[in-house]
Amino acid sequence: MPESTRVLFVCVSNRGKSVMAEYLTSAITDRITASSAGASAKIGGQVNELSAQVLAEVGAPVIDHRPRQLTDELMQAADLMVVVGPAEVTAPLGTDVEVWSTGEPSDRGIDGIERMRLIRDDIADRIRSLVQRLG
Repeated sequence: MPESTRVLFVCVSNRGKSVMAEYLTSAITDRITASSAGASAKIGGQVNELSAQVLAEVGAPVIDHRPRQLTDELMQAADLMVVVGPAEVTAPLGTDVEVWSTGEPSDRGIDGIERMRLIRDDIADRIRSLVQRLG
């Protein structure tokens, strides 16, 4: 069996979008080993409650996740780093980076649980596309 691709998902806080990407990836495929971090993570924080709720809805429950700060070591250990949303990240030389400019439903007046479902579904579609591109 071929080795899985190590993907590091990054957002601003590691409480929402990158957590969604990490846990959705694990639910969608075994061909990617996913992890996540935040460009400005608050250590000791919690996962966004609505993010956790919409992940549980699709069988990707968040268990014991604690936000973690992005480091050069985490970036260098990944085969690919995916920045999800508006996080500002400077990757070390040689780190492959993709930026997923996810839509922001609140810009269209969509908030709460429905906002999170739309973000979750967008990220899930992007993960499926990534799996296809990786072969």
